Amino acid sequence: MKIKEVVLCEGVTGFYVDDQNAIKRTATPDGFTYIGKPVTKGFKKVREPGESVSVMLILEDGQISYGDCVTVQYPGVGGRDPKINARNLITIIKNHISPILTGKKISTFREMADEIDQLTIDGKPIHASIRYGVTQALLDAVAKTHKITMAEVIQKEYKTVFKLKKIKIFSQSGDNRYDNVDKMIMRKVDALPHGLINNVNEKLGVHGELLKDYIVWLRERILSLRDSDEYSPVIHIDVYGTIGLAFKNDMNSMIKYISELEKAASPFHLRLEGPVDLDNREKQWRLLKQLKTELKKQGILVEIVADEWCNSLEDIKLFVDEKAVDMVQIKTPDLGGINNIIEALLYCKQNNVGAYLGGSCNETEISSKVSVHISIACGADQCLAKPGMGVDEGYMIVLNEMNRTFSLLCARRSVISEPIA
Repeated sequence: MKIKEVVLCEGVTGFYVDDQNAIKRTATPDGFTYIGKPVTKGFKKVREPGESVSVMLILEDGQISYGDCVTVQYPGVGGRDPKINARNLITIIKNHISPILTGKKISTFREMADEIDQLTIDGKPIHASIRYGVTQALLDAVAKTHKITMAEVIQKEYKTVFKLKKIKIFSQSGDNRYDNVDKMIMRKVDALPHGLINNVNEKLGVHGELLKDYIVWLRERILSLRDSDEYSPVIHIDVYGTIGLAFKNDMNSMIKYISELEKAASPFHLRLEGPVDLDNREKQWRLLKQLKTELKKQGILVEIVADEWCNSLEDIKLFVDEKAVDMVQIKTPDLGGINNIIEALLYCKQNNVGAYLGGSCNETEISSKVSVHISIACGADQCLAKPGMGVDEGYMIVLNEMNRTFSLLCARRSVISEPIA
């Protein structure tokens, strides 16, 4: 089977891109937008609609494989590639990737993905979003060539042996962190609510009091709305480095505060993503490691999750090797080729570090479905419900794709299994 033609088009994503630096510094909310000047390169406004590029590979037999090029909600910070422009991406793909793929015989996913992921222009890697979208389409092409699921392609090529099981789904609330929690509880989401705690004054509190109050509310809301004691979700909150900012990265102060948060969340387990956010990778993993170590010494069971400065396979291996965190968010668009995402998940699993296949609200239904297949094949500990911040839509896309794939795999193997939902 060969790739007959590469077709590209502009698209939109399930959310928006935000200038994180501006939001942390001086920008203020104004309805769904922000008042203030952008400070990160590539932004014309603090919040802008997300863009995507769909990559469609027309195969010899008429089948079409799909992948979407997207970036994260907060591009251009924490070591990430800059904000994308869909028209510019299409030009790059047409000039540098379409000629390679047109007429190409489909071999293995690993071989083709590695070729695309290692391409350079003027000695520099191609933007991560392009590598992300094109390798999605290549995985889909291999699956359609062999008439199997994308999860099966990964299982076969990477020789993964994970038992088929439900992957826990993590949902995020956006700024609507109260009403959206009710939706999550009603749907029995495994981990919630993200919370978008990205500003000290507005969301964390200068002494951490706003987040503490929110966690108390979360606990009480779960207890009051759940219909069974068996439903016990993990409380997973992304704080975007605001704990470090509020407490000036003082270790004793942060430990004391996190201990208070643990008590506020009880009886539910608490995870904190990005408690500190420093200006380079070395400082980041070292402070996270110190924080994690001190928490464990004091018997505080709050888990620390890496996000910022953990943007490549190399970064993730470093954080894992240094035992800097309890869990790594593998932020899918940041890693470029999805071959890197697969390798990162497997590396976390091999080294007993929580493997969270995350990504961004600023993705599409195509990239989100591909993430589900990767999660299943690699036995991820947690998968993000995406795209969007409305809860229902992202949860539907991820759960339904998981159920479909799981049911197909079980049917082919004549395995009787419990439904995922």
